Amino acid sequence: MPQRLTLTAPPALLLFASGFSALVFQVVWVRQLSLIVGVDVYAVTAGVAAFMAGLALGSLLLGPAIDRSNYPFRFYALLEAGVALCGIAVTVALAHFAPSFAIIENSAAPVAWLIVFALVGVPAVLMGGTLPAVVRSVAASNRDIGRKGGRLYAANTAGAIAGTLAAAFLLIPYLGVSGTAYAAAALSFLAAALALVLASPAQAQTISPANVNYRNVRLALFLYSVAGGIALGYEVIWTQSIVQFMSTRTFAFAIVLATYLIGLAAGSALASRWVDRVRDHWSIFGLLIAGAGLVGLCGIAFLGNWIIMLQSMAEYWLLQLTGNQLAGMSARFAVAAILIVLPTTLLLGAAFPFALKLVVEDGRTGSGVGLVSGWNTLGSIVGTVLTGFVLVPTFGFVGSFGILAVAATVIGLIAVFRNVAAVRLHRIAIASVCILTLALAFLVPSDRFASLLPGAQAGRLVFYEEGLGATVAVVEQGRDRKFRRLYIQGVSNTGDSLPSLRYMRLQALLPLITMQKRPQAAMVVGLGTGITAGALLTYDGLNQRVAAELLPGVQRAANLFNGNFNAASSPDLDIRLRDGRRELLGSEESYDLVTLEPPPPSAAGVANLYSTDFYRLAAARLRPGGMVAQWLPLPTQNDEDTRSLVRSFIDVFPHASLWTTELHEMLLVGSFEPMNLDVAQMSARFEQPGVRQALREVGVNSLPELMATFVMDRKGLETYAGDAAPVTDDMPRIEYAAWVRPDTFPTVLPKLLALASEPPLVNADAAFITSTKQEREILHTFYNAGLSAYRGDRDAWQRNAGFVSDHAPDNAYYAWFLGGNTQ
Repeated sequence: MPQRLTLTAPPALLLFASGFSALVFQVVWVRQLSLIVGVDVYAVTAGVAAFMAGLALGSLLLGPAIDRSNYPFRFYALLEAGVALCGIAVTVALAHFAPSFAIIENSAAPVAWLIVFALVGVPAVLMGGTLPAVVRSVAASNRDIGRKGGRLYAANTAGAIAGTLAAAFLLIPYLGVSGTAYAAAALSFLAAALALVLASPAQAQTISPANVNYRNVRLALFLYSVAGGIALGYEVIWTQSIVQFMSTRTFAFAIVLATYLIGLAAGSALASRWVDRVRDHWSIFGLLIAGAGLVGLCGIAFLGNWIIMLQSMAEYWLLQLTGNQLAGMSARFAVAAILIVLPTTLLLGAAFPFALKLVVEDGRTGSGVGLVSGWNTLGSIVGTVLTGFVLVPTFGFVGSFGILAVAATVIGLIAVFRNVAAVRLHRIAIASVCILTLALAFLVPSDRFASLLPGAQAGRLVFYEEGLGATVAVVEQGRDRKFRRLYIQGVSNTGDSLPSLRYMRLQALLPLITMQKRPQAAMVVGLGTGITAGALLTYDGLNQRVAAELLPGVQRAANLFNGNFNAASSPDLDIRLRDGRRELLGSEESYDLVTLEPPPPSAAGVANLYSTDFYRLAAARLRPGGMVAQWLPLPTQNDEDTRSLVRSFIDVFPHASLWTTELHEMLLVGSFEPMNLDVAQMSARFEQPGVRQALREVGVNSLPELMATFVMDRKGLETYAGDAAPVTDDMPRIEYAAWVRPDTFPTVLPKLLALASEPPLVNADAAFITSTKQEREILHTFYNAGLSAYRGDRDAWQRNAGFVSDHAPDNAYYAWFLGGNTQ
């Protein structure tokens, strides 16, 4: 055994490095592609498909050439050096390709997409040849292909696991996107150098063709290709469905993917220990694929609150052990991934050595491994597209998983009964698996995941859609004061309670009222509940109102929320189902106001809507005198991260201000011209009947009350941001920031309020200034009451709350928290 390990250790190390760099490059390129073609499900799928198609073509086309080479390590070295060089070139090209892509797509869309496919696919072709080359170097015959091939595949997959976790937890947070690509390239160069050291004449191997049953080979390739599609279909469903047990943070998705790969690697490594001693490879191959479907379906059938209890226990234990919140949350994610994903992928990984035994011929190792890997990858592409675009939108998660599991049993039946000499026990086993799978496919309730939504268990589910790219749900909550919340991917985004109505209406109306020029065109990035976009409908004078929304399900759910003036069905609002960044990049339209309300900054893939690069893009679409308004939540990130968000904004806009729109929310407003708040002009806009009523309903009864929400100008923002580094496309630091500390919000809000300055009023008489100061005192006292509640200081809460109730008894916003007349 030690001798065997010694013989396979250097090749395994090479494939570990290949897997590591390949996954890191994939993460980098998919992130870059999201800035070019958008982050919608079609764009992401196209990017991943291009990468996987390259891998498949590399495996299929390079396998025969590898077999003709007497020095496969040299072949591997050339491939890996090519990966490094192409990887750097593609990373640099993608970093500058977005404007060109938008121009080319507008005139010749197929050409634009062909360039994208070529950029990502060409280096992936080289990556696809690395596994066949190394397996060819140590296994020349079918006799030991199962054992050696399985172990090397496990090593390659282990490298992919390490690359997945390193990219999310280490490389991108510290090196940035381009620095991460350079690190991956450096590792590929090192692997190439090691391969050259190993490439001596002793590694030369000659080809000795053997007679094989090509009908069996073709059937095995077809079945394993379909199995690859089923496996990736499982991954599509898991990625979307179990997020409600996890988070929308990048760390969570990285742990799910790593767990998926761990199962493949461990399964292959375990099976490789005994695959060469098994006689009936067809039956075991079939039982593994069919068993994976049954086990995965069982994971869905028996989901329940017990998993949340186990997650909480794991989080608590690791927190006690390390004191690190990120470690605790990662343990929480790992529990869900291990329980739901790992058992199935263990069986899928174990099928790889058996596929090799069924396909690889003596003397044609490179070709055989290339065929197995290539056809499996091609099947994976089909499975991903079919599951994401057809099965899930049509049948939902449970129905889709059931269909995939039944398809897996069909593979098992074909494989077992393909061998006429299969033992009776194997046939009984596959029949049992088939019966159980069919039973579960029909018995598991279709609303399994809907019923497990955290919000649904404490409220009434009024809308639920498992659609393209994400799950969208609307839950009605509350007893005396009912309101509805929007859940995307199982995570609460926003709702229509009065505090939410307040900050979202101000998100649109505040900049429209304070703008020096007469606004005519406005755009909202992120439809959500429709409240911000709906507020645009109340403002007279706008002749163009646009909302960019990524998810069709969100648009369908929007009219279920109160207070949005039926925005989703209004003919006066142009809703464009497109990634907001892609909409701004691909359109030449300009606006007086671009107001940004994406998901919280730390969510996966959202940092690019809070970056200096994005603000420059938004600024380029402003008309002279226009404004960009950015939602700034306070509880969703730590103080140092909020400072980075502010720095990103003020690095682009020379004139910037900060406003408080709700206890937990702020609004950054930026322009290229000084902000002079003309009281006469603002009064006329405020007194528009629709505007006045919309603001009165959320506790802004007068213009002085609106001016009281002013916090600071650019000088104060500079002081607060200090030396914080900005969020950029290359350094998306907020997405990889530390987990939010429990005391963050009560710490950040006082810091900001302490820097408060007077609003730059123009044409304001003494009475107006006095009234504004009085309203600010009431508002800040209310905020102090809220902070007292956070700290558990009951006396301070009662004192401050009493002051607010006495001085603003008819304010709907204060009354929502304190009680009293809300009319």
